[in-house]
Amino acid sequence: MEIISKNRWVAPMLSVLLVCIVGVNVVQATGKWNEASESKQMTELTSSGHNNPALPQEQRRMMEDGTSLSTDPSLQSGTWTNALPATNWLLTVQEEREQQEAAAKQKALAIAEAKAKKEAALKLAKMEHAKAAAAVSTPPQKLYFTRTKLLNQEDANLATWSYSVSDKELHLLQKIVMAEAEGEPYKGKVAVANVVLNRLRSANFPDTIYKVIHQKSQFSPVANGRLKRVTPNEDSIKAVNAALNGQKEVSDDTYYFLSLTLADDLTVARTKKEVKTIGHHTFYK
Repeated sequence: MEIISKNRWVAPMLSVLLVCIVGVNVVQATGKWNEASESKQMTELTSSGHNNPALPQEQRRMMEDGTSLSTDPSLQSGTWTNALPATNWLLTVQEEREQQEAAAKQKALAIAEAKAKKEAALKLAKMEHAKAAAAVSTPPQKLYFTRTKLLNQEDANLATWSYSVSDKELHLLQKIVMAEAEGEPYKGKVAVANVVLNRLRSANFPDTIYKVIHQKSQFSPVANGRLKRVTPNEDSIKAVNAALNGQKEVSDDTYYFLSLTLADDLTVARTKKEVKTIGHHTFYK
């Protein structure tokens, strides 16, 4: 009993040792079985690869060499391969959406710019219309000149000298336009007023509207008395106002005009340079 009591640990050790021996044998047997199974599978795959010309050459080579097919990216995880087209589709949809949004923004911007330009053009047209209406309805009280031209009212700061127009001179200017160009086109009436104002500016002619119009042998209605008899019509009044506000139908160096069919003296036509013909009047400088 004493011997058994002293050696009671021997039996458990023998049991553990026996279990280990059995386990090792089982593992070795399983490994050999798996190796035989894999070898068989490789043999079958190699055989099928030789017999299947549709397989790519690389796959057949890998079968012959025994290389694991799992190293080929095209044969790896089926889930990843199947997910790739879906990912590409999502990216394509997103790109198309972004392109559509960009195109929509550009279109909206173009529409806004076109609208702004149209509104600006309309505003400018209204301003020009209002300016033109004011030019033919309201004569300026002061004229602004440089040495070579009559200025618009907006360019008064560029003037080298100015001239104040009295109501009497305004009416006189309307009468001479009426007397000289009653049957002429509206532009012809403006051109006659331009000639009077060009002479007023020039140092070669008198320095007041009254003196310019009454200068000897210059305007036939003064000599024959027609100037006193006429009453300015609406077109004559508008034409004078427009000319005073800077509208020019002839250049600033135009100082003469006559009707070639009615004039008794054609000296101007023979000695001066022709500028323009409006209606029955030919203008010269």
